[in-house]
Amino acid sequence: MSLSTLPATEVIQRLHEFDTVIDARSEGEYLEDHLPGAVNWPTLNNEERRDIGTLYKQVNAFEAKKRGAAIAARNIAGHIEREVIDKPKDWKPLAYCWRGGKRSGSLSLILSEIGFRVTLVEGGYKAFRAAVVQDIPRLVAAQDWRVICGTTGSGKTRLLQALLQQGAQVIDLEGLACHRSSVLGAIPGLTQPTQKRFDTLVWDALRGLEPNRPVFIESESKKVGNVAVPTSLIEAMRASPCLNLVLPDAERVALLMEDYDFFVRDVEHFCNRLQVLTDLRGKVVVEGWKASVRAGHIEPVVRELLTQHYDPTYLQSMRRNFQQFEDAKIIAPDDHSTGAMAVLAEQLIRETVSAMPL
Repeated sequence: MSLSTLPATEVIQRLHEFDTVIDARSEGEYLEDHLPGAVNWPTLNNEERRDIGTLYKQVNAFEAKKRGAAIAARNIAGHIEREVIDKPKDWKPLAYCWRGGKRSGSLSLILSEIGFRVTLVEGGYKAFRAAVVQDIPRLVAAQDWRVICGTTGSGKTRLLQALLQQGAQVIDLEGLACHRSSVLGAIPGLTQPTQKRFDTLVWDALRGLEPNRPVFIESESKKVGNVAVPTSLIEAMRASPCLNLVLPDAERVALLMEDYDFFVRDVEHFCNRLQVLTDLRGKVVVEGWKASVRAGHIEPVVRELLTQHYDPTYLQSMRRNFQQFEDAKIIAPDDHSTGAMAVLAEQLIRETVSAMPL
C-alpha cells in the first residue's frame, strides 16, 4: 500500500508530477472551483451529500456515517470500473475533497490497496485555496507588465489575441472572466466563473509565465463583471508602463458592431442592457437610444455611447488610477481588422525584444 499526504503549498508547485488530479467532492463543489486539470469523481453526489447531511442533523452521526459509507462504496466502485481498470501500475493520482479528507481518503485507501501510489492534498481544497491566494502576489511581482490601454472599441482584446498568437506572453482577464468588462459586457450564453474559480484561473495563467519576458495585459478596472481582479495584480498593473491603443471613432464603431453582433441580432436584449444606464445618463437619453435601436439606427447609438458615456469615464479613470498613463506610448493599427492588429503585434514584439537587456 502506498498512500501519502502533501501540503497544499507543495501541491501547487508539484501538480505536474501527477498523472490525474481527482476531485472527490460533489458536482456542485467542483463547479464552484477545482484544482487545474482536476477530474470530478464524486464520493457523494449533490443529492446524496444533501441527504446524508440531513440525516446527520436530524438523526445522528452514526446513522449518517453508515448510510454514507454504503453510498460512497458504490460510487467508488463505479469510478474504479469506469476510470481505473485500464490504468497501469505506475499511475500516480492526486486526490482531495473539501477539508477533512474523508471522501478523498475513502477513495484513496482503496486505490492504494490496489497498489497505486496515491497522494492526498493535506487540508483538501480549502488548503489549496489558501495556498493559491497566498501565491498570487509572488507570481505577480515576478513579472514585467505592459498594460494595453485604449478607449472602448479600440481593439485591446484583438491586440492581445494577436500578441498571443505570435508567441508573446498575455493575460486575458476578460477571457478568464467570460465578460467584456462594462455594463454591456455580459456575453449571452456564457456564465461568469465564481470568484474562487476566477482566482484559480488567474493563478494558473500566472504560473505558466516566464519572468524574463514581458507580459501584456489589458487595463482593467478592479472588477470584470461580477468578479474582482486580485489586488496585487491590479496594483502591479496600475504601476506599470502603458501602451495607448488608438483608433478613429468610425473604426471603433465598426469593431463594436462586429464584436457585439448579438446586440444587432437581438435589439430587445440591447435595449434591456441600455436600461442599466438610466441612472447615469438619464431617462430621456436612454429612451432615445432605445427608440433609435428599435428603428434600426444602431450605429449612431454606438457612437454616442462611446463619445458621451464610455470615453469620458474611461479617460478619467485611467488618469486617476494608472500612474504611467500620461507617458503611454501611442500605438495605432491601420484599421480595426485582425490583420492590422497582427501587424501591430509583430511590431510591438520586435520593439520589446530589441529593448531587452542582453
